[in-house]
Amino acid sequence: MLFQEPLAYRMRPEKIEEVVGQDDIVGPNTPLYKMIQKGHVPSLLLYGGPGTGKTSLAFAISGSTNKEFFAINATNAGKKDVENIIKEARMTNNAILFIDEIHRFNKSQQDSLLKALEEGIITLIGATTENPFHSVNNAIRSRCGQIKQLKPLTKEAIIRLINRALEDEDKGLGHLNIQIEHEYIEQIAETTGDGRTALSLMEDIVFASDETDDGIKVTEETVRDCIKNKGFSHDKKGDIYYNLLSGFQKSIRGSDADASLYYLARLLEGGDLEAITRRLLVIAYEDVGLANPQLCARVLPAIQSVERLGLPEARIPLSVITVELSLSPKSNTAYKALDKAIMHIQKGATEEIPDHLKDTHYQGAEQLGHGAEYKYPHNYPNSWVKQQYLPESIKNMSYFQPNELGEEKRYKQVYDKLSQLKQKD
Repeated sequence: MLFQEPLAYRMRPEKIEEVVGQDDIVGPNTPLYKMIQKGHVPSLLLYGGPGTGKTSLAFAISGSTNKEFFAINATNAGKKDVENIIKEARMTNNAILFIDEIHRFNKSQQDSLLKALEEGIITLIGATTENPFHSVNNAIRSRCGQIKQLKPLTKEAIIRLINRALEDEDKGLGHLNIQIEHEYIEQIAETTGDGRTALSLMEDIVFASDETDDGIKVTEETVRDCIKNKGFSHDKKGDIYYNLLSGFQKSIRGSDADASLYYLARLLEGGDLEAITRRLLVIAYEDVGLANPQLCARVLPAIQSVERLGLPEARIPLSVITVELSLSPKSNTAYKALDKAIMHIQKGATEEIPDHLKDTHYQGAEQLGHGAEYKYPHNYPNSWVKQQYLPESIKNMSYFQPNELGEEKRYKQVYDKLSQLKQKD
């Protein structure tokens, strides 16, 4: 028996009790589960990656209530569709409107929902792969009592999902008498935290397997061939992309070489060398800085090597520079000092520059007193002479606070010595 709909569609839960995974959101002891069981459905925003069960959860909530259910996808629906649904929903008692990919609606389309939400004509369940705090209007978010982030399904949840599909004779694959080792199911489950992908992969494996007198025999070779590259997901515009870059930098900052290499590997699978190299250059000066300036100077040549080599060889210099940055002493004192100065200026500290520091490369500068009494440091021992550089009103201001990590210890010694000399009469 062949079905027209994909296995993942057929196995979509019809009641919230059938939802696999996301126990912290809709498990039996959660407030949301208890509300739905009592017939109360709050407006929700469901946020998570593909295959985490956003659509399935929306349909399961609908199946657990007696409310009329409308479902649209923001990629092919518009304001008129929303208005028609609201018009029809006025004849019912608080219908549920599910909008998949709600982040695709523009501000006007999202605003068209507000009045109906306020009047209780509809209960909104919006699903988005984008962070709703960035992609959904504040007016919509404020009217949704719950914003739930769905996480990738665990290996155990994926196994339960696959086994359910293998056993279900009406909607699943149970009628096919499939012979598959448990270890192969585990391999599929380890491939992805995406329930839809896992079920689609299982379906592909079944129909790629040979039939025997005893049923369909799934082999290790078939599983391996179907799994190749199935589980990797990398969207250069989605949250996962920016989260990977963030995890990469924070792991290097935290001196965890293993985690740094893990995130580097995931970013490399996305193939975006430019983003990786740009982030490495930022890391060098933001996180390593004065603690190891020699290493900072080596990052750009490493990046040039990466650009010259291309993948797959580019991974070699990338691995070296990533480990070096991870295990290097760290300091952010230089840019923090600059940020402090910028903030000071933004608050109005644009004081008069001392006359002896002003430009003298024009006629008449001497008459104005510009450059007068300027002491040229190179004419003094150790190329240093005491004179005032900051404006008079902030002449004692200190922005730079060095520490004693790595090479910065030497800079601190120089800075402290000069600070003492400045204070002498």
